[in-house]
Amino acid sequence: MKTINRELFNFKLKTKNQLPTPPCVGRKQKTMINLNNVHKSYVTGSNSLHVLKGIDLEIKRGEFVSIMGSSGSGKSTLLNILGILDNYDQGSYYLNGMLVKDMSEKQAAKLRNELVGFVFQSFNLISFKNAMENVALPLYYQGVNRKKRNKIALEYLDKMGLLDWAEHMPNEMSGGQKQRVAIARSLISKPKIIFADEPTGALDTGTSYEVMEILKEINNDGITVILVTHEHDIAAMTHKIIRLNDGVIAEIIKNGDLKSWKHQYAKELETA
Repeated sequence: MKTINRELFNFKLKTKNQLPTPPCVGRKQKTMINLNNVHKSYVTGSNSLHVLKGIDLEIKRGEFVSIMGSSGSGKSTLLNILGILDNYDQGSYYLNGMLVKDMSEKQAAKLRNELVGFVFQSFNLISFKNAMENVALPLYYQGVNRKKRNKIALEYLDKMGLLDWAEHMPNEMSGGQKQRVAIARSLISKPKIIFADEPTGALDTGTSYEVMEILKEINNDGITVILVTHEHDIAAMTHKIIRLNDGVIAEIIKNGDLKSWKHQYAKELETA
């Protein structure tokens, strides 16, 4: 069982100990993601594995959502489709009002670069580039010149409390520092949505909570955040939990229901 670290976290972003209020509360939220009857199968030889079995899902702009499910439930496949890293077989997927369907790799890459930021469990930093160069990489693909992109990268590292680590290589940084570099990289192109695949999976409890505080602050700035996690305490820090089971949405927990779910989870920890 995890030991909960309740210390305030020492980094430059403003932190909050309570669950943040969604930034769009109080006015009508526009839809960021809309899935209708989405199916996905993987074919190997004569075998077909039906992974997603008719997913219907709506996520509003500015929401902070976690996707949970056991191994094989389809959560990673769903995240890959949402992040335009994989195609789906049937149904429809609209991202920020645009139909995502049968795109070429060039079209998908363009849309990802314009709208999406990614954070991964394994950080996915380039080992032979320093922190500044890793953060600046999305701007390189946008054609921004070296001087300008490095200047912007330093600004984002500063926001993460890592300005002094700008010239350090990934192998010189802790897991928490590498994940903050990865978050800075995901933000530098000013995305409308962040997809995070197990962003705390390789971190200890205290560092995991630091990362979640950063993601809360990002969400408070109006950016939609969707993360996959298997950790109940991490999911409880989001506004809505989508639980997958065997390729279908088994449950969506939000608002008052989320408070009850958190209370029940706390009781389970006490008796574990």
